[in-house]
Amino acid sequence: MEGCSGPILEPAVGNGRALIPLLEAGFDVSGFDASQDMLDYCQAQCAERGLAPTLSRQTFETFSYGQRFDAIVVPAGSLQLIADHASASAVLRRFRDHLTPGGRLIFDLYPSDMVENLQPNIRSWQTEAGDLLTLTSQRVKTDIIAQTTVSHLRYDLWQAGRLALSELEFFTMRWWGIQEMMLTLQAAGFADIVVSGDYAFGRAPRDGDHVVTFECCQAG
Repeated sequence: MEGCSGPILEPAVGNGRALIPLLEAGFDVSGFDASQDMLDYCQAQCAERGLAPTLSRQTFETFSYGQRFDAIVVPAGSLQLIADHASASAVLRRFRDHLTPGGRLIFDLYPSDMVENLQPNIRSWQTEAGDLLTLTSQRVKTDIIAQTTVSHLRYDLWQAGRLALSELEFFTMRWWGIQEMMLTLQAAGFADIVVSGDYAFGRAPRDGDHVVTFECCQAG
């Protein structure tokens, strides 16, 4: 966030893994998320560190603030949660309208997600009470025409070796081509677009890069 001295907005703030380091670095960051559970967790993590950011429950499609921001930051591929191109274009225009003249939009995409992560993936955590939480992710659908993937996310709580609770979530992501996104940004009113591969600023993305970062400015 070099050169940014004004307020910053992080949409889809989640658990605060990007917001908290920015706050600790002295930036003025606000955030929103569609999930109240995520906001509560983020708020608790901030409170433990003596941080008190402005957080609110809002969505990409309808968020609104009475101020403009010097930068909007969308890390971790969160923009790919908007599965429809027309909806994503409208959100980008909403971002533009919430930026100061010349304000920056910075976001990550994961272009390889369309063809990777085909095998089930399992992650686990131990709770303070000694219970086990597991998350199993399984790709169930790939729509090449719509450029989307659908995965099942199964959350399980295990107590004393027995399954106590299980929840299933359908998780849809949209895949973007780099040139497609550049054209969409230009149509939404952005200019000076810099596309970087694997966080090497200004280095054009290459085959095999895990993440592609876009940085652009409100065209005014």
